[in-house]
Amino acid sequence: MDRDDEPVFIRSKWGTSRYVYNPRNPVGLALILISLLFAVVMLILMQERMGPFARPEPTPGSTVPAYEPWPASTYVPDTDPTPSTGESSTGDPSGP
Repeated sequence: MDRDDEPVFIRSKWGTSRYVYNPRNPVGLALILISLLFAVVMLILMQERMGPFARPEPTPGSTVPAYEPWPASTYVPDTDPTPSTGESSTGDPSGP
């Protein structure tokens, strides 16, 4: 059987109407390998924070470190589950 007669894309065998790369075709196999190589390189770049995932250089007038995308939150959650005196237990500010 000549491998060049196989189509590059074939219908998925999972019952969907999607097309997938055909590993029996040399072009389909090359596309599979290129896709995997691209994904691995992108994951390594993200892990090492290189390339397009590098941290921005700090500017001289910046007070926020460059690795913080936004300032830290000052929100402190209430640890007491019971309402204090004067508050409604339903959370309605109009009263009991």
